[in-house]
Amino acid sequence: MTATFGKLQGQTLELRDGLNMLCAPNEAGKSTWCAFLADMLYGLSTRERGPLADKNRYAPWSGAAMQGRMELSAQGQDITITRDTQRPNAPMGAFRAVYTGTAEPVSDLTALSCGEILTGVPREVFERSAFIRQSGMAVDQTAELEKRIVSLITTGEEDTSFTESRDRLKRQLNRRQHNKTGLIPQLRAQLETTEADLETLRHLSGQLSAYRREIAELEIREQAIREELSQLDRWAASQKWQELEEARQALESARQRFERFRSRLEAARIPENDTIGRLRGAIVNLETLRRSVDKARSDRDEAAKAVLRVESAMLKSPFTGQTADQARRAVRTDLSGKIPGSVAAGELGLFFLFLAAVGAVFALLYARMSTLELPLLGTVPWLLPAGVAVVIAAVGGGLSRLYRRQALEKLRRASLQKRFGTTDQAAIDALADTYLELLDQRNQAQGELSAKTSTAEALSASLTTNEQAILLEVRRFAPGAFDIPTADGVLRTCAIRRLELQEAQSALGEAQMRWDYLSRQLPQEADTQQAAPPQRSREAAEQALEEVRRQLQDRRSAADTLTGRIVALGDSVQLEARAQALEEQLTELQGQYDAIALAMEALEEANGELQSRFSPALGRRAGEIFTRLTDGKYQRVTLDRQLSAAVEAEGDAVARDACLLSQGAFDQLYLAVRLAICQTVLPPEKAVPLILDDTLTSFDDDRAAGALDYLREMSGERQILLFTCQEREARHFAGDAGVHIVRL
Repeated sequence: MTATFGKLQGQTLELRDGLNMLCAPNEAGKSTWCAFLADMLYGLSTRERGPLADKNRYAPWSGAAMQGRMELSAQGQDITITRDTQRPNAPMGAFRAVYTGTAEPVSDLTALSCGEILTGVPREVFERSAFIRQSGMAVDQTAELEKRIVSLITTGEEDTSFTESRDRLKRQLNRRQHNKTGLIPQLRAQLETTEADLETLRHLSGQLSAYRREIAELEIREQAIREELSQLDRWAASQKWQELEEARQALESARQRFERFRSRLEAARIPENDTIGRLRGAIVNLETLRRSVDKARSDRDEAAKAVLRVESAMLKSPFTGQTADQARRAVRTDLSGKIPGSVAAGELGLFFLFLAAVGAVFALLYARMSTLELPLLGTVPWLLPAGVAVVIAAVGGGLSRLYRRQALEKLRRASLQKRFGTTDQAAIDALADTYLELLDQRNQAQGELSAKTSTAEALSASLTTNEQAILLEVRRFAPGAFDIPTADGVLRTCAIRRLELQEAQSALGEAQMRWDYLSRQLPQEADTQQAAPPQRSREAAEQALEEVRRQLQDRRSAADTLTGRIVALGDSVQLEARAQALEEQLTELQGQYDAIALAMEALEEANGELQSRFSPALGRRAGEIFTRLTDGKYQRVTLDRQLSAAVEAEGDAVARDACLLSQGAFDQLYLAVRLAICQTVLPPEKAVPLILDDTLTSFDDDRAAGALDYLREMSGERQILLFTCQEREARHFAGDAGVHIVRL
C-alpha cells in the first residue's frame, strides 16, 4: 500500500500472508494506516460532517491531494486499486482497478462495490467483525450484520433482517395509526367532519328558509313605504305650487319697496356709500385731530409753567440778572486793587508813627553813644543810630502791611456776607452752580415752549382747514349744514337711507332667488290640486324605508352567506355517500391494522426462535475463544440479539454482565466475540483479512500471550494485520519465521 493520507506522505507498507505485526510508537500512523485500508476498500464518505469525518481528519498535512494505491491478491488474481482526488469536494473520488502489471480494468470492481466484492460483506459488517479498533472493541447490532447472521442459520439468503422487517411493519402500523396520527385517525377525523357537515347543512338549510320568508315580508313592507313616499311627493308638489305663488307675491312686494327707496334717495340727492363713509371717517379724524390740538395746547401750557417755575427760582438767587460768565466772575471778587480811604489813612498814620519813634530812638542813641569811648563809634558816630532806625523802619513797614491785609480781608468778608449771606467760599460756589443749572433749565424750557407752541398752532390750523373742507362738501347736498355736528347728523341720516335701500335690494334679491329656486324645483306636470296630507312626515317615511332596506340587505347578505356555505359543504346526498365510503375505508384500515399487529407478534415469536438458534452457537464459539484467552477462568458466554454479552466463571451460579468486568477482561471478552463473528459471519472463501489496531493494549502479559498464540493459529486461515505500540508482541514472536514483523 502507498498512501498520501493524513500524516502519511507517499509512504509505502508491504505485507505478507499470515500474521503481520506492525510495530510503531504512538502517533506514528498506525490508526492512519487502518483507516486508509478501509477507505481504499470501501471508499471515503463525503457525506460525513465535522472535524472527525475521515475527509477532514485525514486530509494530508502537506496540503497535497489525498490519494492511495493498493496491490492485493483475490481468488488467485493480482489486482491494483488506486483512488485519487480530482475535485476538492470529492477526495479520493477517482477510482481505478486493473490487473496488476496491465492496464486492463477489473470489470466488476467499482468505487462503490469494490470492498463488498473483495470481502464478501458490506462495510458495516466489515467494521463490526474484521476491523477491530482499540476504542471500538464492543460490537453493536446492525441490520447488515443481522442479515449476515440470519443467513447462516436459515436459508442462506442475506436479504432478510428481523430489524428491517419489524421496522417496515412498524412503519406500516404507524402509517395507519400512531397515537393521534396515521390514516385511521385521519379517516375518523374526516368522518367526524363529514357528519358535522351534514348536521351543519341541515341546520343551515332551516336558517335559509327562515331568511327567505323574512325577505318576502320585508319586500312587501318596502313596496308599501314606496307608495307612501309617492303620496308624499304629490302632496309636496301641491305645497310647492302654493309656496311658488307666495314667493311671487313676496317678489313683487320687495320690488315695489326697492323702487320706493331708490326714488326717495334720488330726490334727496343722497351721495353714495363711499362718499358718506369717507366724510364720516373725516369727521372721526377731526375728533382725533381736535384731541391732538387739545393735547398740544396742554403741553404748551405745561411748558410755559415750567419756564415760569425756573425763572421764579432764578429770582431767589444772589446772581439773578447775571449771565453765566458774570456769575462765574462774581464768585471770585478781589478787593486788593481797591483799597478804601480809611484803610489807607490808618496805614499811613501807623507808618509815620513808627518814623517818629525811629527818630526819637536815633536821637537818644546818638546822645548816649557820644559819652562812650568806642573806637568804632569814634570814627563813625552815626552808625549805630542809623542801624537801629533801619530796624524800626522795617518793623513799622511790616506792621503797616499786616494792618492793610487784615483790614481788606475784613471788608471782603463783610461784602460776601452782605451779598451772599455767607463767607464760605464752597457755599458760594454751590450757589453759583445752582444758578448756572437754572440758567440751562430756563433755556431748555424756553426751547420746549417754542416747539410746543408751534405744534399747537400747526394742529389748530389743520383742524380749521379740515372742518371747512368737510362742511364745504356736505353743503353740496345739505345746504343748511354750517357746523360739524349738523354735518355729522346729515351724514348719519344719509347712511340710514342708503342702508334701507341696500336692505330693500337684498330682500329683492332673496325673493328673486327663492322664486327662481321654487320654479325650477316644481315638476313640469305637477298636480296642482290639493292632495290629502300624509299620516307621517317624509323624514319618518324615509327612515322607515332605510331601515327596511337595511334589514332586507342584511337578510339577503345572510341568505347569500348561508347559500355559499351550503354550496361549499356540498350536496347532502354526496355527503352521505362520502360518509358511508369513509366508514368502509375505516373498517378496511382497522382490519389492516389488526393484521399488521398480528404479523408483528408472529415476527417477534419467529425472531425469538431465531435468537434461540443463532445466539447459542455464536455464544458457544465466543466462549471457546474467551476460555482460551483467559486460560480457562470463564467457561461460558451468552449473547442477546443486540450482541450484548454476559459471562459465567467457573463455579458461578449466574452469569455476569460484561460491564461488570475489568477493562482488560471486557476487551478480551469482546475480542473473543469479534473473532467468533469473523469465523461465523465472514465468508470463508474470501479469507477476509483481520485488522487489529492496538487491540491488546489493556491485556496483561499472560492473556496477551494467549491472544497472540490464538491469532497465530488464525493466520493460517486469513491474513492478519496487528498494529501495536508495545515491544512485548514483537518479543513474543522473536525467531518465528511465520510472523512478519515490520517497524514503522
